[in-house]
Amino acid sequence: MQSVRWTFLLIPALLSGCASYYTHYAMFPAENSQGDVRQVRVSWDTAEYPGWWVQQDQATSMKVETQCSERVWRLRDASQENAGACGDGIRACGDAGQDRRVVQVPAMAPGACLAVNPEDPSARVATVGDSFELLVACQPVKPVVGQGDDAVNMSYPRASAVPYTVYARKVPRGSLRARPPAFDEHVCEQK
Repeated sequence: MQSVRWTFLLIPALLSGCASYYTHYAMFPAENSQGDVRQVRVSWDTAEYPGWWVQQDQATSMKVETQCSERVWRLRDASQENAGACGDGIRACGDAGQDRRVVQVPAMAPGACLAVNPEDPSARVATVGDSFELLVACQPVKPVVGQGDDAVNMSYPRASAVPYTVYARKVPRGSLRARPPAFDEHVCEQK
């Protein structure tokens, strides 16, 4: 009977070591592949466990969006589903029909178009800090798809051998500051 009582007391104590949940986001200006200055938003969520817990920290993919564009990139590491086969580290694979590699970087596998901290092949999204490098090595084959009212902008940050330095905020998920800033869509209507 005594061991059963201890078991019931031990289970809640172990469960109290559950994760702390955070939202990470950054917004920075960059020229897109058409030469227009646009805001770029990077966001992801993490679950961080105490050091004594058996579970490793986990994260969603990193989402990269560009103002006035429909193209959304998802950067993943090897620990995540659908990571793709375009190399190690945190990266997003290009689509042969949509993307063309224009910058050759030795640290990036040929199929990768975007990478976070590209010099670190063991990088994981869960361990990305408040400052990181975002390398863009591709450009869209067609920045605008369709014509007239059916035209869709598919541009993203301009490719460069020099990575963008990005500074992110980390806030507890569920707090009032946990929502990444919205894009100003009025800029898109001016074209």
